[in-house]
Amino acid sequence: MNWSNWVYLGAGLLLGFGVRGLFARSTNATASQATVTLGEQDYTSQLQQQLQQTQLAYEMAQEMSQFKGGFLARTTHELRSPLNGLIGLHQLILSDLCEDAAEEREFIAQAHERALKLLHLMDEILNVAKAEHGNNKLDIQPNSLAEILQEVYKLTYMLAVDRNLKLQISPPDPEIYVLADARWLRQVLLNLVDTAIGQMQEGSIFISVKLTPESKDVAIWLDLPSHTVVKSESIDLLQMTDESSPKDKQNTRLSPSMKLLLNQKLLTVMGGKLEILPSSESHPAEQLTRLELSIPLAIPEAELL
Repeated sequence: MNWSNWVYLGAGLLLGFGVRGLFARSTNATASQATVTLGEQDYTSQLQQQLQQTQLAYEMAQEMSQFKGGFLARTTHELRSPLNGLIGLHQLILSDLCEDAAEEREFIAQAHERALKLLHLMDEILNVAKAEHGNNKLDIQPNSLAEILQEVYKLTYMLAVDRNLKLQISPPDPEIYVLADARWLRQVLLNLVDTAIGQMQEGSIFISVKLTPESKDVAIWLDLPSHTVVKSESIDLLQMTDESSPKDKQNTRLSPSMKLLLNQKLLTVMGGKLEILPSSESHPAEQLTRLELSIPLAIPEAELL
């Protein structure tokens, strides 16, 4: 092999190594670009999900603020229907529209029953209003959260079973104590569960507790079917005319929205709060909404020293 062949061989080797290096750099650049693209897609997806959750939380907070702002209007509307029914019965009697004395006595009995139910509704609202303004002193002291939830379960379990519903309570740590009036906190939980059961034909109710080490509150989560949670309603109730049906006039119980408002006010008096959140639980068979009750945590004296 002469010197020219050696030159051609060297040039070929150099050209081969150069092409190989360029191909390797191109491959690495492509792989790097693909990795960056995948990373950007993951980040974009997470960002969109966070924005959706933030928007939903904002909308629910805005709807919850409507309940806080419309207390007087809502109270007036709640008492108007039974009062109109009572007035209507009296008008029938005073207008001599009764066929005989027996029917007149029946109307008087119905009016008396409606008056008693109306008084009961007013007592429920006044008790909360007095507690809010400090006229009813609450017995705020450390209470075992596990015991309170166990009492709620015992009082509502059979009601759920009779309707073929599932009521599940995850027992919290027995060492968790909350600063609250045990009677009122139990009543708030009973109201929320009872209201949900009353509007359910099927489905499940899940109650759990979340405690974070750095938090001074404990969160009680009620995951309920979304249709049982009143999340939006017009608060311009004073302009509404009385067009309720006879069935509505006979129902003198507080509406779910009014109960939700009263429960929120009771929790505020006890230093807590009630919020409506999107449920993070995975139950594909039903759409759930989460009610979060935040209650101050009772800190043991040993931790204060």
